[in-house]
Amino acid sequence: MRQRRWLIGIVVLLLATGVPVSGLWAQAKPAKVTIGYQVIPNNEIIAKANGWHEKEMGVKIDWKQFDSGRDVNTAMAAGSIDIGLVGSSPAAAGISAGVPYEVVWLYDVIADNEALVVKKGKGIKAVKDLVGKKVAAPFGSTTHYHLLVAFKVFGVDPKKATILDMQPPDMLAAWQRGDLDAGFVWEPTLIKMVEAGGEIILPSRALAEKGFLTVDVAVARKGFAEKYPDLVVKYLRNLNRAVDLYRKSPKEAAKAVAKEFGIPEAEAERQMKTLLMPDGKEQLSEKYLGTSAKRGALAKALKDAADFLQEQKTIRSAATLAAIEKAINPSYLEKAVK
Repeated sequence: MRQRRWLIGIVVLLLATGVPVSGLWAQAKPAKVTIGYQVIPNNEIIAKANGWHEKEMGVKIDWKQFDSGRDVNTAMAAGSIDIGLVGSSPAAAGISAGVPYEVVWLYDVIADNEALVVKKGKGIKAVKDLVGKKVAAPFGSTTHYHLLVAFKVFGVDPKKATILDMQPPDMLAAWQRGDLDAGFVWEPTLIKMVEAGGEIILPSRALAEKGFLTVDVAVARKGFAEKYPDLVVKYLRNLNRAVDLYRKSPKEAAKAVAKEFGIPEAEAERQMKTLLMPDGKEQLSEKYLGTSAKRGALAKALKDAADFLQEQKTIRSAATLAAIEKAINPSYLEKAVK
């Protein structure tokens, strides 16, 4: 009771002196912020390797690694992470399923970072040659989406191939055992499969050029973002800083990624070049997130992905364009780039 009376007295005093009470609560911080990341050589990894989030956000960062966006969606739905990375396909699926998060940043546009790799000597030179073959992809991921898109674009019935649900580490192990003929996956698993007797026959860039764009986005749990908006803004400033570092000093940025992944700096630089990383101001254009007043092209890309996933019966129903636009929240980024 004494503590309660003391708190009420403080509030009354602040009101009497004109100090906004809302500002008092805005300074509150959680004990930690849990960030779900994936092994993708983008601006998140640059910021992680340099410890920027810990320094700028002023709280403990609990880093949790995930193998695919599907698992990030599960963690978000359970409320076990605050911010996470998902590809556009799992983002579309998550929004359609009502996962309580908002898209607040675009880490990268996937170009050559993901591709369909096939075993040499299997006679697979095109998508049509996958008939009767075993091909793997992490279900619910951007590569699974692009694999299904590839079958549709090139007029092949996916039922005529054996499509297996495998996370990248399991896919690589199966590949090395000789259990797979093909796989649609991202770096660094992609290059490891190429080095173990594979060759790329279809990069994601080729499907993006046909209108099927894929990206990696940051999603923030609504409950967390609404309670700690200043931390979301600081998080985005760090990512924007990472993009700036990559553009001005690519070798320094690659050094950070190399350290984080335990790979040579030259390899880290090569992998980073397979992605397009727009900065904050570019993301606020009609080409990407857009603004609070008018959403950009990302909304349509997510809508197209949701509709395709529904058509393929991988999700029950697709979110409306209005629901997707509502789930994209550029307001945090607008503050971050000021």
